[in-house]
Amino acid sequence: MTPLIELAAEPKSAEVTDWAARLGWVAGLLLFIALVYWLMRQGWKWRGSLQSGLPDLPTAPEAPGTARLTMSGRYHGSTTAGQWLDRIVAHGLGTRSRVELTLTDEGLEVVRPGARDFFVPAGRLRGARLDKGIAGKVLAEGGLLVVTWEHGDTLIDSGFRSDRAAEHTTWVETLNTMTTTTEGTAR
Repeated sequence: MTPLIELAAEPKSAEVTDWAARLGWVAGLLLFIALVYWLMRQGWKWRGSLQSGLPDLPTAPEAPGTARLTMSGRYHGSTTAGQWLDRIVAHGLGTRSRVELTLTDEGLEVVRPGARDFFVPAGRLRGARLDKGIAGKVLAEGGLLVVTWEHGDTLIDSGFRSDRAAEHTTWVETLNTMTTTTEGTAR
């Protein structure tokens, strides 16, 4: 037992940490993270400038009419129609947010707290479907309401998820009926 007591009585173990090297590595890592963030931001701005040809988003009319359907949920973004990874960021369409949707005979009103609201006139709606993903968000099959609409010369898919997913089917049926009726009267 004497050797154990002698080991414990040793004055002090050697310093393990080299603070200068550790601080250098931390500073390097922070600079790398800042560089990656800056590059991501530049990419977002570049994508926005490429999409600058999109016209301004329409706003809701003074009297939008009686609500056919309403929904609270999340707005997950917009993409070029049929290309679920080609995110559109111009005019704030790439900003994810809470959303309040209201469908009237005049069109679809999209109210987004903290982001830019917009309105899709009924004549511009092209259809709706249930899908599993849009740029930046992938869900279970049928977990996302995707509304296709025309903006300028571009067809756009916008993805929404209701707080009550059972509402999605009703929205798809109503929007598709509405677009069929609108197309029939426009011809």
